[in-house]
Amino acid sequence: MVVCTEIGKGKKYYIRTYGCQMNERDSETLAGILADLGYMRAASEEEADLIIFNTCCVRETAERKIYGRLNELRPLKSKRPDLLIGVGGCMAQKDKERVLAKAPHVDFVFGTHNIQELPQLISRAAAVPEPIVQVWEESQASLLELPTQREGKLKAFVTITYGCTNFCTYCIVPYVRGKERSRSPQDIIKEVTQLAQDGYKEVTLLGQNVNTYGRDLGTGISFAQLLRAVNQVAGIRRIRYTTSHPRDFSDEIIEAVRDCAKVCEHFHLPIQSGSNRILERMNRGYTREDYLDLVKRIREKVPNNSITTDIIVGFPGEEEEDFAATLDLVRQVGFDNAFTFVFSPRSGTPAASMMEQVPEGVKKERLNRLMDLQDRISRDINEKLRGKEVEVLVEGTSKKEESFLTGRTRTNKLVLFPGEEKLIGELVTVRITRPQTWNLYGELV
Repeated sequence: MVVCTEIGKGKKYYIRTYGCQMNERDSETLAGILADLGYMRAASEEEADLIIFNTCCVRETAERKIYGRLNELRPLKSKRPDLLIGVGGCMAQKDKERVLAKAPHVDFVFGTHNIQELPQLISRAAAVPEPIVQVWEESQASLLELPTQREGKLKAFVTITYGCTNFCTYCIVPYVRGKERSRSPQDIIKEVTQLAQDGYKEVTLLGQNVNTYGRDLGTGISFAQLLRAVNQVAGIRRIRYTTSHPRDFSDEIIEAVRDCAKVCEHFHLPIQSGSNRILERMNRGYTREDYLDLVKRIREKVPNNSITTDIIVGFPGEEEEDFAATLDLVRQVGFDNAFTFVFSPRSGTPAASMMEQVPEGVKKERLNRLMDLQDRISRDINEKLRGKEVEVLVEGTSKKEESFLTGRTRTNKLVLFPGEEKLIGELVTVRITRPQTWNLYGELV
């Protein structure tokens, strides 16, 4: 099908994004494609001619929110039949037929592997009355050369790997994102260099497991070597990366963080459980002892660090003693922050069909105990920053505190302080005056 390059001229689009940073980056690609087609960004769904949902399926709660919001669009679609509604992303990749069954007013469905087909899908959806489903089972084209319209002008996501080959028993990602594929280091450095020239100060390198970057390329380049290369790009002031798998976090990576002035000392290391028995059922590939040893090595080599984590509560077969082991590990490590979730079975994963599913009430009670413990630890850690001076990259103005600016430390802690908007985009020094559990308040030095 020949697609008119101005099919969006005079029209507006609205993208609603759910899920992780990879989805946020995909939405920037979708926005870039639409801008090339002549579309303008709409301020709301009500004024849009095209609405796209970029979906997530990691947890059931995300899917419920997506279907709920999709069905809220029924009256708008009835009122404006020419409005096009598209659904893409991980949930669409997993449940392409179910999307139309639950939301028949959707015009087209596409997956994680065929974002580049968006112009053809829009043209077909506008021309035919029946819904269109086009979901590829695996990637057949590179996403590297697609246009991008980024959010903001200060920080940027740079994808370094696509997909995942870890197959943790609870995780749907390998099934909807495909096997791990690394971008060439030359393409990554080229993109980061262009971002620096465009005025961006911070880049975040993205992958489902950045630590295994390059293993499929056969060139011998490792993630640590990539960090050192990106560190040499002039103009970039900070480098972050996510996500890291503890099993593959080598001393070489720790030393690269230590040696590279631009790489931030924030280590996000999802532990998921403190019980060796549960870690084995999860197919995580490490023990609690391995993890504690990794934390020890990080703190020896990179003293001014922060360590955050992800924890799943109520994995199938989790007994009280398994949960107690998780609480014990949380106390031993002293995480700066933890993202905690109750186990959510995902159809198609081994964990969904495991016996010994934990009752919902038990999951929630354990989650509350874990959150209470972590809140106390986070507050105690932040309290130690009272009176200390920290470097902050000023990101913008506070939405809740008038005349306050917001930004993050190198260790990824959110700081609020009084200041003028001309400081946005600058690295400033802030003295912490009022630490809280989640935020730090301070004053400019």
